[in-house]
Amino acid sequence: MDIIPVLLKEMEQESETTRKILSRVPNNKYDWQPHERSMTIRQLATHIAEIPDWVAMGLTTDELDFAANAYNPTPVNNTDELLELFEKSYANGYAHLEKATEPDLLPTWTMRNGDQIYMVLTKAELIRVSFSQIVHHRAQLGVFLRLLDIPIPGSYGPSADETGF
Repeated sequence: MDIIPVLLKEMEQESETTRKILSRVPNNKYDWQPHERSMTIRQLATHIAEIPDWVAMGLTTDELDFAANAYNPTPVNNTDELLELFEKSYANGYAHLEKATEPDLLPTWTMRNGDQIYMVLTKAELIRVSFSQIVHHRAQLGVFLRLLDIPIPGSYGPSADETGF
């Protein structure tokens, strides 16, 4: 069984849910955060929008070294810009995965900060971790939106706010 078609299908399905929740971020709440140690909605939503591009990064590089490459998130100031960033990130990640071959998924990929190694994964595992990160952070964003009394879209079925499939 080839894994790339399975990963492409999952990426496409998760993008639909991600798109729905990102579209709920109100323009006047980008600097809001539920706690001083929490990210702002801008930081969290931007991170979610950029993660699909990790698929392309994973397929085209062998590592991410934060000591050599500081993370500079793309500036977003409203939901239109956020969704545009997500669509660009998703399209790039999807295109790279679509043209990849099964052997492209086998080499290892490392996340590090200089000498400190955070993880060493196959490129296939990195893609799965990036999908899991989207789901994880999307759930965080759902909590943020709930605290602001903004209706939450369903993910894998109905939500308390959207009861139909």
